[in-house]
Amino acid sequence: MSDSSTSDAPSAAYDISTVELDDDRYEVKQSAIRNKYVVRDSAGDVVLRGKQKLFKLKEEFPFVTGDDADAFTVKAGGIMDIAGNYAITDAGTGEEVVVLDEDYSLFVENWTIRDPESGESLATIRSKNKLLSALRHVFSAANLFPNKYEIVDPDGTHVGDIEGQFSLRDTYTVTIDDASTVPKEAVVAAACILDALENK
Repeated sequence: MSDSSTSDAPSAAYDISTVELDDDRYEVKQSAIRNKYVVRDSAGDVVLRGKQKLFKLKEEFPFVTGDDADAFTVKAGGIMDIAGNYAITDAGTGEEVVVLDEDYSLFVENWTIRDPESGESLATIRSKNKLLSALRHVFSAANLFPNKYEIVDPDGTHVGDIEGQFSLRDTYTVTIDDASTVPKEAVVAAACILDALENK
């Protein structure tokens, strides 16, 4: 697959068969139980629920729809990953849809959403505040301050944001301005996972 075909490919090519995310704004909220999340659309309806499976050698986050049907699973590619790949697998087809590739450093979190076969970039989620990102890794108190992320396409063009909000529970608003090449399910799942990993 060439660069031009990837950048022009519609996000529908990476849709998950079990869910339909047609909105351009979602709220991801952590529940009272750590690393358990509820995703609502702009109308306030629950569209996804996800939680980290405990006591797993490989980190695993199964998601269900608002009707509690299996939606997809996000699973780490390596044992006890601090940084690595997380594959999103469609619960309906059993196929990997995209891979979330975490580029971990002390100063910034960058996530690249990739085609699972070619490895080509579909979008990148990057922290807007390098200083806050670094402090969140070093000082647990810094987690009281919400982080903010920008979503860009493979050409570096802005397509959306993940905005942390001041709240007793971690809450993020995911906004996708131009979803022509960005898989929404992967972005929403990444918003949950990056929060869970930051709060280890």
